[in-house]
Order: sequence, then structure tokens, then C-alpha cells
Amino acid sequence: MLLVHADQVVPVSALISELWEDEPPVSGLTTLQTYILNLRKTFVAATGRPAAEITKEVLVTRVGGYMFRSDASVLDVREYDKLVSAGWSALGDGDDLTGMMRLTEALRLWRGAALVDVPLGRVLESKRRELEESRLMVTEYLVGAKLRLGMYREVLTELAALTAENPLHEGLQAQYMRALHLGGRRAQALEVFHRLRRNLIDELGLEPESQVQRAYQAILNSDTEFDQDLHVVRPLAGSLSSSSWGRARTY
Repeated sequence: MLLVHADQVVPVSALISELWEDEPPVSGLTTLQTYILNLRKTFVAATGRPAAEITKEVLVTRVGGYMFRSDASVLDVREYDKLVSAGWSALGDGDDLTGMMRLTEALRLWRGAALVDVPLGRVLESKRRELEESRLMVTEYLVGAKLRLGMYREVLTELAALTAENPLHEGLQAQYMRALHLGGRRAQALEVFHRLRRNLIDELGLEPESQVQRAYQAILNSDTEFDQDLHVVRPLAGSLSSSSWGRARTY
């Protein structure tokens, strides 16, 4: 909780709620204070810095809560944010090669699922979803850049796995269709569309969105000039470190 809200005051009430949900023990506040004390001891042992310094500069007490200060620390999520931002800027400027390089670097920082070894309450679960959605969004834009650079075959293995894991993700499915078609596998590309359409109708009662429909029509017409307009927007979940606590609590 403190790390994903680095440099923000996390209210005591939020920490208690995250630890015990709606049934905190009578001793909840005292137990929380003990946890904070133990964390500070852990930082002292890990860094060799004096306890007073840790209390004043690292894990600090504020009115109504606690804050982890990252001034002297390196958080991988911060580096991820920087690389994603650089990649987004490059794609917005039409520089697909640089955008591809920065987004690839960002995704290499991932080592498995977000918060995979952390017991999750309501707020941390929302943060986990933010990060996972951010990874999917970055992957989709990265694949788009690779396709525009002619790297059709290079993305097929990755897209085969991603679309199997995300059978209703229309953006990734459309990218897979494009990659297959541009790689000379038109029949398989059409199969991807029909499988997606069946899944959407069966599970959600929806037809594929216009982006997917356009890709399907292009494949039917043996057209290799896909609609490749790039709508560059800021990722909805590209940053945990910059989100306000008030925003985080709304999930």
C-alpha cells in the first residue's frame, strides 16, 4: 500500500481497511502501529541507516497516516512510467522505431503478474488491474508499431499467446488478424475474426467493434492497406506513482 502510493500520505483508515476489510480487530490501530515499527526496523537492517533517519526520511508519519518517501529510492514502476511516456511521445511524432524501442524496454521491466505475491484488498486489487490493463495497452501499441515497420512474422508468436489469454480483447485480436494476413496467412486471419465474433456474441451479446470489422473487410478484399491510423492517448493506467490518493480510493 505504501509503495504503490509512494510520496503520498496513505490514511490510517485506508491501511486498516486494506488489511482487515470491513472487520478490523479491536486492536487494529495498535497492530498497524506495530507493523509500521517493524517495517522501519526492516529498512534499518537493509540499508544500515539510523532508525531516526528512516523515521524522518523514508517511512514517515504524517497527520492521519503514513508515507513512503521515494526521493532516494528507485521504483521499477517509476522507470516503467518514464519509458511508456517516452514511447508514447515517439509514436505521437510518427517515430515508430524509437517508440518500439522505448515500449519494449518498458515491458521488459515486468517479471510476472503485477503484485503477484501480495495479499490484495480492495485498493491493491484496483492497482493490480490498473497495471495489467496498462501492460495490455502498451503491448497493443507496440504491436501496432511493429506491424507498421513490417515485422509481421516477428509478432505472430507473441500475439498467438496474448489473444489466447485475452479472447475478448478486440484490439489485440485485430492486430493478430493483421499480422496473419500481412504474413500471408489469410485463411487463419479470417478464422481469428470468426472465433472472436462467436465469443463476443456468446458471452456479451455484442458484435465486434468497427476497428475489427474494418480489418475483416480488408482481409476479405485481400487488401494490405489496413486502417493504421494511430490514435495516441495517455494510458489510463500507465502510472501508479503519479495518481492521487483520492483517485485511487474511488475504485
